[in-house]
Amino acid sequence: MKNAIAERIHDFLKKFHPFKSIDDENLFTIAQSISVLYLEKNDYLFKVNDETHDFFYVVASGAIGLSITSDSDDVLIDKCDEGDILGLRPFFAKDNYLMNAKAREESIIYAIPIAVFKPIVIKNASVLEFLLQSFASNTRNPLDKKNKGKLLSENVIYDDTSNEIQYYQPIHYTKNPVTASTLDIVRQVAQTMTSKKIGSIIIHENKLPVGILTDKDLRSKIATGLHPIDITIDKIMSSPVITVAENISVVEAQMMMLKHNVAHLCVTKDGTNLSEIKGIISEHDIVVAQANNPGVLLRQTRRAQNTNDLKSIREKVTDLIQNSIDKDIPIYHICSIVGEINIAITKRAIEQAIEKLGTPPPTRFAWLNVGSQGRKEQLLLTDQDNALVFEDVSEAQYDEVKNYFIALADIVTKKLNTIGYEFCPANMMASNPLWCKSVSEWQNQFYSWIHHPGEKGILMCTIFFDYDFVYGDENLMHEITNTILKETHDNQLFYAYLGANALENPAPLGFFRQFLVENDGEHKDTFDIKSRALLPLVDAARILILSVGIRNINNTALRFAKLAEIEPQNAVIYKSCEEAFLELLKFRTEEGLEHNSDGRYLNLKELTKLDKVKLKNDFQPINDIQEVIKNRFKLTYFT
Repeated sequence: MKNAIAERIHDFLKKFHPFKSIDDENLFTIAQSISVLYLEKNDYLFKVNDETHDFFYVVASGAIGLSITSDSDDVLIDKCDEGDILGLRPFFAKDNYLMNAKAREESIIYAIPIAVFKPIVIKNASVLEFLLQSFASNTRNPLDKKNKGKLLSENVIYDDTSNEIQYYQPIHYTKNPVTASTLDIVRQVAQTMTSKKIGSIIIHENKLPVGILTDKDLRSKIATGLHPIDITIDKIMSSPVITVAENISVVEAQMMMLKHNVAHLCVTKDGTNLSEIKGIISEHDIVVAQANNPGVLLRQTRRAQNTNDLKSIREKVTDLIQNSIDKDIPIYHICSIVGEINIAITKRAIEQAIEKLGTPPPTRFAWLNVGSQGRKEQLLLTDQDNALVFEDVSEAQYDEVKNYFIALADIVTKKLNTIGYEFCPANMMASNPLWCKSVSEWQNQFYSWIHHPGEKGILMCTIFFDYDFVYGDENLMHEITNTILKETHDNQLFYAYLGANALENPAPLGFFRQFLVENDGEHKDTFDIKSRALLPLVDAARILILSVGIRNINNTALRFAKLAEIEPQNAVIYKSCEEAFLELLKFRTEEGLEHNSDGRYLNLKELTKLDKVKLKNDFQPINDIQEVIKNRFKLTYFT
């Protein structure tokens, strides 16, 4: 009896790459195994950090949005339509998904079991190459030169050209690997692997490769009791070992591993098992080949063993930023990803610090980034601003608990300084007892700043009202947020002070539309883009988002986007502020990268005429948004 559903699926798939390269018999086998999923609008197929599924997916109808999560909002990166493949990550990689896949409308999805698809694919070179090129070059269809479409759920942010070049370059591998002979004892070889901190070892006879022993072999054959530990290696090694030539490319290595279902390749002089061993390639080496991939940097961060490891990762972030700007990646996307990497580095530094202290935290706590880090706007290496909040404890416990967290913060801030985040000149760091407080102390502190908004209080508000959760118990941060929203609600005096502060820096153009530059000092005749252009927009976004009671949106661009959504009458102004802020941030970032500085001061003589026009156009939204603030908070008499 015919399977009508499977036939319809077969006919559908046959229209699209790579399925059109699969013979009818095998394609029908695939079609019979497929699960049909129905997603309503806004249903998730998978989310960031979800464990990978046993399936990959094809959109049968509807549309699936691919997005990253930033400041609790989904930021759409790409859209998959009919016939598009998504979710290839479990086919090629062992780690979790890097993006969200969410239905943008009612959608029907075909879920293809990898266990069924894989044996068919590895016998079909054209299909295998198509999928590998798709994954490697970050495109859904590498055969379509005009409209490839991004596979951004697999490799975040990089364009097809750079990844194609990268993947077809020779892979870097471990040279002169540790080897053992077939007659060596398993116990001795396992001890060698432990002492050398390696997960595999090539087995040779007369210096020719005959097999490989991996951690997996030890777990499955020795630890289970299947074999005793004192037998010779030849009894449990995997043989034969797959050999390749020295100049193999990244994509070729990945194809060989997939074809033979192995995680290691032995590099020999001529690529056969009849020549001298030169090295070993592991899945890790393929991951390292994607060193500029944000997902890889995040994985490396989680595995970092010490401060130097974290420093090395942060140095790679600078290259990531530069490459992204060179390829015209939107600055907001760069901010989102760099912000997540900065958070991951701080998290790992905290974990390492706890390990160094040797005792677990005595109570719940939360580490917060504040200021530009809290807004995820710190692309360049500037100073660190952070705070720590711990759970309320009894008076008898208080000193001991606080001393523990100050000691912890001291280690963390020193680590961050070594990594490249300089100490805050004003000592606004969690290692300072002033900024390491219990929940109730922080609530009292914010109450004081809000109800006694003198000059110092408003200064603190402009820093500490922009905070982002990093590590610990997020509920502690929410308790502080609840206090802030309660005490600022309809608080006219507070908003008068905060609004006046937001108006202190008007648009930086003189009467004749000339730039207002520094008149003296080290930076004479340069333009202070931070204080004169970025800060007025940051301050405006903060007061306006606070006044409408919106929580957990800290990024300036996102704040303006949210304001445009909830206040359509001012949407044009808010959107122009969002765009201006992002362009100004890009100016600052490019300046910093070019001169290895914080990018704060622009040399106007180095700017093109077009760049100067762009800058001046970005100043008009400052005037517009400050007019909104004046009118909303009745601040004419302050100015």
